[in-house]
Amino acid sequence: MTVHFIGAGPGAPDLLTLRGRDLIASCPVCLYAGSLVPEAILAHCPPGARVVNTAPLDLEQIIAVIRRAHEAGQDVARLHSGDLSVWSAMGEQLRRLKALGIPVSVTPGVPAFAAAAAALGAELTLPGLAQSVVLTRTPGRASSMPEGETLANFAATGATLAIHLSIQNIAGVVSDLVPAYGPDCPVAVVYRASWPDEVILRGTLTDIEGKVGAGISRTALILVGPALAAEGFDESCLYAAGYDRRYRPQSAESPWSGWTPEAEARSDG
Repeated sequence: MTVHFIGAGPGAPDLLTLRGRDLIASCPVCLYAGSLVPEAILAHCPPGARVVNTAPLDLEQIIAVIRRAHEAGQDVARLHSGDLSVWSAMGEQLRRLKALGIPVSVTPGVPAFAAAAAALGAELTLPGLAQSVVLTRTPGRASSMPEGETLANFAATGATLAIHLSIQNIAGVVSDLVPAYGPDCPVAVVYRASWPDEVILRGTLTDIEGKVGAGISRTALILVGPALAAEGFDESCLYAAGYDRRYRPQSAESPWSGWTPEAEARSDG
């Protein structure tokens, strides 16, 4: 018996990984975060599966459901939205399951920040502008922030910031970031990235607060940084003609090994 923690992705059912889909289909018990995981993903559960919405349950109740499945020898699909590596509350579940001797596996999912960047058609790391992405949040009811992990400190690096779970604190976000980025720094708010009701708001630190309406109060990601403007950046050396590709060798069997413009011209002729 194994508990399979599965990242269900940002919302669109077809952004579930193939591995995640197959694990769901193999498990007679499925626990899912009802407010964030779309019902279409539950369609992969096998006939007769026990499907439990964990939204109204506390941690001990969730573990109790898993223990009963363990005692019955039933594998469990434990679905969380996005990817499990950030803000999933997986860690506290793993700690308890480890203490109980219950085996687990972890399958990654498409994270919200990646879905938001895709919706924007944006690369978050552009040469000369930003080469780092900081995934962070502001303090909330569920957890505080460690000392030193402040927006002002992260902004001082000039990196692209992907600020989660903080749309209700947009005024504070703007106040913390203007000193480092300046009032004209581009900002994007992506509400429910990849869902049918996705909303994209673009602006600057000067005007973004006024663009966020009352209906956008959760499940929205704030992206901030010069890279969002996609202007004035350098071209990467990655595809430059003189770039040494020693770390990306073509295999002897590759149909493209030995390709040159001259060779293609001859084949076309």
